[in-house]
Amino acid sequence: MARILIVEDEARIASFVAKGLRADGHTTTVVGDGPDGLDEALSGGFDLMVLDIGLPRMDGFELLDQLRSQGSRMPVIVLTARDSVTDTVTALEGGADDYMAKPFRFAELLARVRLRLRQHSAGTPLDDALEAAGVRLDLRTRRATVGGRDVDLSAREFALAEIFMRNRGNVLSREQLLDQVWGFDFDPGSNVVDVYVGYLRRKLGADTVETVRGMGYRFRG
Repeated sequence: MARILIVEDEARIASFVAKGLRADGHTTTVVGDGPDGLDEALSGGFDLMVLDIGLPRMDGFELLDQLRSQGSRMPVIVLTARDSVTDTVTALEGGADDYMAKPFRFAELLARVRLRLRQHSAGTPLDDALEAAGVRLDLRTRRATVGGRDVDLSAREFALAEIFMRNRGNVLSREQLLDQVWGFDFDPGSNVVDVYVGYLRRKLGADTVETVRGMGYRFRG
């Protein structure tokens, strides 16, 4: 169970996120403006923050900048109605670990929360980029390149590629990938992982992801 701070001034969205996170076993605290959010974040009482950008009294960019300048490495997932590339890059370069544009699906937010909590508890370095087998993922700008050429990945494809590259050389089962990327259980007969692996092979290279029969998949890097 993790302690999650939600800094969001839209009561409906804050309630929706808090309810879903509590159903997943986490404890939540909701704050509705920037200064109070910063005070809570600096208290040391939380494992992760879900942060809205458009906050009263202090926006999310400034809150994040002050949080990082005071040495906090708490994982932060930014929620924003601003979907421009500039705003996304500003948030990530300002120290956010991930972002989601509104409107969003809660299942995807939950998957990202689980991933960032897992990385933080394991002490996994928050790299700026991952690179192997000619594939490069820029985790700040969310850009993917293959051999220096830009490749367009959806948010789900990028998340799957990130999991593979963080665990390169290791076999990951379909169940592990469903949990880490999708964040909820599909019907056992679902082939969604296989479908998305196929997408990655077409975009990153046919040999990048190896099928290990009866076990799952492995990134060859």
